[in-house]
Amino acid sequence: MNKIPKNIQLTLEISWVKLYIYTHNNEGVLVMTFLFQNYQRKPIELVNGEGCNVTDQLGKQYLDLTSGIGVSSLGHHHPVLTKALKDQVDKIWHTSNLYTNSLQESVAEKLADNKDYVAFFCNSGTEANEAALKLAKKATGRNKVFSFQQSFHGRTYGAMSLTGQSSIQQGFGPMLDDVSYFPFNDIEEIAESLNHEVAAVIVELIQGESGIHVAYKGWIKELFKLCQKQGILFIVDEVQTGIGRTGTLFAYEQYDIEPDIITSAKALANGLPLGAMLGKTYLAASFGPGSHGSTFGGNPLALSVADKVLDLVKQPELMENVCQRSTQFFNGLKQISSKKIIDIRGKGLMIGIELSDSLVLASVMNTLEKQGLLTLKAGKNVLRLLPPLTISQEEVALALAILEKVLAG
Repeated sequence: MNKIPKNIQLTLEISWVKLYIYTHNNEGVLVMTFLFQNYQRKPIELVNGEGCNVTDQLGKQYLDLTSGIGVSSLGHHHPVLTKALKDQVDKIWHTSNLYTNSLQESVAEKLADNKDYVAFFCNSGTEANEAALKLAKKATGRNKVFSFQQSFHGRTYGAMSLTGQSSIQQGFGPMLDDVSYFPFNDIEEIAESLNHEVAAVIVELIQGESGIHVAYKGWIKELFKLCQKQGILFIVDEVQTGIGRTGTLFAYEQYDIEPDIITSAKALANGLPLGAMLGKTYLAASFGPGSHGSTFGGNPLALSVADKVLDLVKQPELMENVCQRSTQFFNGLKQISSKKIIDIRGKGLMIGIELSDSLVLASVMNTLEKQGLLTLKAGKNVLRLLPPLTISQEEVALALAILEKVLAG
């Protein structure tokens, strides 16, 4: 038998070593060596979840104030959603968009919520924003798009170009050259630039990734009116704020406007990949056959869950719980006396606690984790809380007790 060449033998030995490390860490921590290192992962693996609680590979339990970054908004292992998924698994997993789909029609109707919208389904928030960008340009025949400083709209090239953060764009070459960024919550500068060359303005009503910055209601209403006068499409990115997160199905409902285009994802299917773009019905003519598409968009598995998610989110008692728990959180946080806290802001169960600096934030998050509380980072120094909308009064009280212990310590 021929001997294995030394170079191939070395490659095989390295692979076996990597596999051994992957499966035999003495501390029980999974060492992930076969993946790109583009995520800063915590040294824990969440293997089980129930409601607002999760369990790691060592059996330690945590109160989850992250919801998978605002995704599992109805909690983990929700019985209604679990049943819907299991039922669909026994029927059909995937059909192409060459055929009619009653689940897509049902979810689209529930997203429209008795308003004049039609839907396009995709797989993520960044895809929804790409679709919105294409629709705006095609429908208006214009090229310019206005966005805002410190915004976040996704990681694909179009959505990344709409994102007003140089750190997100760094190293990827030129962005789209027809996107301009303006100060958030400031009408003067953008008002001077709005004209008939602008296709759309895209805005988050709460800038989530950069630190939970809430849009002023008066600013949004004035900006919306200016866009209407110029025939500029008004796009609201509700990827993180939508599906009940702020106490209404979409956050825009609290701003007395009705956007031309809305994008949604994250919580839409409570953990299964699903995104949606809603557009006013008159825009449908610009997205005719062949104009845009998605192989997996509107997959029956994701839609079966989304259909039930929307039923649950529209129940008055759930939105009442969001409002009550939001008040409980904000009142409790304001009572914490700590030099570490600079500001507390947000809406509903989308909460940001600005801390004194990034080092303090890192230390606080690590200590909270040890105390059994999972939280998120936003911007450089903001502790972000995105708990499930189903969180109970007792669980909020527990979270506040841990937060006070760590922040006041």
